[in-house]
Amino acid sequence: MAKKKTTKSKTQTVDFSKYIRWFWILFTAGILAVVLLFLFASWGFLGEMPDHTKLENPETNLATEIISSDGVTLGKFYFNDNRTPVGYEDLPKNLVDALVATEDARYYDHSGIDGRGTLRAAVYLGGKGGASTITQQLAKLLFTKQASGNIVKRIIQKAKEWVIATRLERQYTKEEIMAMYFNIYDFGNNGDGIRSASRIYFGKEPKDLELKESAMLVGMFKNSSLYNPRRNPVGVKNRRNVVLAQMHKYGYITEEVKDSLQATELDLNYTPETHSQGIATYFREYLRAFMKDWANDESNRKPDGSKYDLYSDGLKVYVTIDSRMQKHAEDAIALHMPRLQAEFDNQNTPLRNPTAPFLELSKSEVNNLLKAGMRRGERWRILKEQGKSDKEIEASFHKPVEMTVFKWIDGKPGEVDTVMKPIDSMRYYKSFLRTGMMSMDPSNGHVKAWVGGMNYKHFKYDMVKQGKRQVGSTFKPFVYATAIDQLQVSPCDSFPRTPITIEANKFGNPEPWTTKNSDGNYSGKQTLKDALASSTNTITARLMNEIGPQPVVEMAKKLGVEQDILPVPAIALGTPDISVYEMVAAYSTFANKGVYNTPVMVTRIEDKNGTVLYQVAPESKDVLSEEVAYVTVNLMEGVTQAGSGRRLRHAGFDKWNAVYREIITGYPYELTNPIAGKTGTTQNQSDGWFMGMVPNLVTGVWVGAEDRAAHFKSIAYGQGASMALPIWGLYMKACYADKTLNVSKDEFEKPSELSINIDCTAKDEGDLGNETNTSDDDEIEIDF
Repeated sequence: MAKKKTTKSKTQTVDFSKYIRWFWILFTAGILAVVLLFLFASWGFLGEMPDHTKLENPETNLATEIISSDGVTLGKFYFNDNRTPVGYEDLPKNLVDALVATEDARYYDHSGIDGRGTLRAAVYLGGKGGASTITQQLAKLLFTKQASGNIVKRIIQKAKEWVIATRLERQYTKEEIMAMYFNIYDFGNNGDGIRSASRIYFGKEPKDLELKESAMLVGMFKNSSLYNPRRNPVGVKNRRNVVLAQMHKYGYITEEVKDSLQATELDLNYTPETHSQGIATYFREYLRAFMKDWANDESNRKPDGSKYDLYSDGLKVYVTIDSRMQKHAEDAIALHMPRLQAEFDNQNTPLRNPTAPFLELSKSEVNNLLKAGMRRGERWRILKEQGKSDKEIEASFHKPVEMTVFKWIDGKPGEVDTVMKPIDSMRYYKSFLRTGMMSMDPSNGHVKAWVGGMNYKHFKYDMVKQGKRQVGSTFKPFVYATAIDQLQVSPCDSFPRTPITIEANKFGNPEPWTTKNSDGNYSGKQTLKDALASSTNTITARLMNEIGPQPVVEMAKKLGVEQDILPVPAIALGTPDISVYEMVAAYSTFANKGVYNTPVMVTRIEDKNGTVLYQVAPESKDVLSEEVAYVTVNLMEGVTQAGSGRRLRHAGFDKWNAVYREIITGYPYELTNPIAGKTGTTQNQSDGWFMGMVPNLVTGVWVGAEDRAAHFKSIAYGQGASMALPIWGLYMKACYADKTLNVSKDEFEKPSELSINIDCTAKDEGDLGNETNTSDDDEIEIDF
């Protein structure tokens, strides 16, 4: 009998209980693993975690900021991080809105971790965007840095970021986290933090950013290396437009605004912040040395006893420089020097001057001068340190190399790439006329403008304080002031113009000393006021013969001249080498009623928290009586009324005189207010000076080449009134036109008691004043 076959019922259910059990086991294990991952990260088992102290004070390098007297950042000192933080209140709303719309739309709703974003990223495996919040990104920038390529390490790193993010949310407000994120990010091109970035890319502070500018900077958060506006403007524009689209998506801007802004260009105003670029570069280099000396002083230490770091401690240095006046000074130099240089080059073509740019030198003397320059240069020092012999080093100067050199291009400072022998580049740079200029408030010694040269990158030697050159006739007011002080002479007193010889050994001069007048005129008499205006050498020599050189040297020392001056009669004509810095301080004493103020450049230094670390202690001393100072100023007013400085007042000479058309930049100046001053020109027109004063501003300008053998052939072009005075005139015109400044146009204040006569309207019959001779040199000179 056959058996009946049995089959399983189709409706019989399968037992899934073991799968369900395993599912919950794995799920629970996963949850536990995640919890343990975060716990281990929190406890520091997965690597060091920032403690409470580090969260309160994240370690970031902060640049030292130089702040002008009018509140403008002149520059910064930093090595790698050009970072100066700003507060949330300094961030424009459009910048904050752009970041939230693009990076973290639910920023104000989460506590460091965006649950919805995390779930979305997990489901779509990141295909629809990541889940990092602004707080997590800040955590990464501050504490975990670059993402690891290893998946396990990246998971651990991510867990640490989550833990840090939640701690940051407990430690700080949303606004503080936002500001920290903007301040910490590197926008490229030395744009560390939003403040540097906005200044570098748009030349403005963050609070002044326009909407499209904010959108561009926020777009760079995706990858500032890829979205670099200088290298990839098209990509940056596209990325900016994505940010604008996100702002429209979340209702921050209308569609019309979005469309109109997306059609615009980036409109960069690239303003690099480097040590050799920007405003007041020479002053900033002086300040670097000042700050290093300050930091090395043992009395200036941090609470822990360590030295302040100029490049990373976020110091704030408040200086006396006024950014507006500094710009006017730099602009004046940039306007005048190209025109002056063009005429100098025109007079030094190979056909006109075979030894150009040098005059009165033989070819062998030129070669010796260049060889001496080799040994003083940086190239020689570097090769010597490498163990090269003198013969090898000298040979290297005659081998062509690629280099970038300075050049005036269309009247502006520029650079050109070229191939040149180093010896030829030395000669090339020696052909440039250089300049130094300083402006100071005589009442308190505050230096308002400091320009040590035309271009710091290529001419690093500072001609304000480092460089000292012969001062020519600008030294004569020291002689006159000494005579007024000792002899009580009046500007109206007349002296004969006849030659005078100071016999040998009278004042330590080994030979008899006789000087000549530049115009060859020795007849009649002249008042002291006219004599100073026309730089009559024989009358200055007569004063020197009466008072002697030693009191003049002592006067110069009391006026702030630092170097030793040999007390011989020849100093009356300006043979000493003195810096612009010293000359401005000395002349300021006359304007300040006889009180000398040591020049002040730094008013205070603060740490990153605003604690004052240094406060200036002004240094003053009485040098002259108020009467002597005022009479000396009155004498110098004659220089701009009837002397070599009168071109500051008159007009029309450019119609018939080529000098005024070719190099007297900015003429006519037509300044009508009281001005005291003195021009100066040294031997062979090697140095041109102008010292000019109004009651609350004293400014000195020097112009000349590196070597005294490089100079103009004629006095018409080579005198101080042609080389240096135009810079002063341009600068003062700009200062007066700037209504935000308060540069005086008033009379110099007269002492309440004045015993010395300064009213020269009634002259003696024998006084044959020489108002038509307005020369300022100690040689042959006529002011055209």
